[in-house]
Amino acid sequence: MIRALSNAASGMKAQEKNIDVLSNNLANVNTAGYKRSRAEFADMFYETQVQAGAPSPTGSPLPVGTEIGHGVRLVATYKDHTGGEMRQTGNPLDLAIAGRGFFQVTQPSGEIAYTRAGVFKTNAEGQLVNADGYVVEPEITVPADTTSITISESGVVSVTLGEDMNQVEVGTLEVATFSNPAGLSSIGGNLAVETPASGQALLATPGEEGAGTMLQGFLEMSNVAVVSEMIDLISAQRAYEVNSKVITASDEMLKQTTRMS
Repeated sequence: MIRALSNAASGMKAQEKNIDVLSNNLANVNTAGYKRSRAEFADMFYETQVQAGAPSPTGSPLPVGTEIGHGVRLVATYKDHTGGEMRQTGNPLDLAIAGRGFFQVTQPSGEIAYTRAGVFKTNAEGQLVNADGYVVEPEITVPADTTSITISESGVVSVTLGEDMNQVEVGTLEVATFSNPAGLSSIGGNLAVETPASGQALLATPGEEGAGTMLQGFLEMSNVAVVSEMIDLISAQRAYEVNSKVITASDEMLKQTTRMS
């Protein structure tokens, strides 16, 4: 009976974490470049009371054993890196990657971080930066007298200066890909950093070596599907309620056992 209480408690804790993950997905439904997370669970260890295959009283092997489980635990929060909706903005510094890969930005610590959110601006020095002011890598500097900016699908950044109609190339953006993007560590601000699980970043020209192409004037929106998340939320709520009822039932049975003893 005590085991039932601990099992149900572990189930309630698991569903609390599941709802934490789902609520974060829903909170970021309009966050550019956000990738939804999925909570993954596994059953805990088992107490084997009778081993399968052990001899029965008649001498023949038992076809099944007796195992009592000890609940559930959270094992991972998996990042789903499927593409989100491409929303046209008309802003020449808004970029999206159609396909695999990430933009690179340099954090104040000097460490490179990776993002799918191509919400870029220029700072006082004309450098291309993200919303937090982190410089995009490779560094692109837009001259002060630029009248228009063009970014090709292959990442070539060209500008028109003053009244001169001739375009001048000022740099080329690269795309970073990973063998296991789900292994990246999210650090907030639409950023992630590499880990031993993700592998090292592989830099490529957009559209080459399996990397996605650049879309100027577009933003990739969150890949959160509100209806799907709400269904999962209701399912998690029901699972939590069921586990709470197991605790109530176990408590009532313990009371009856105590009165009988």
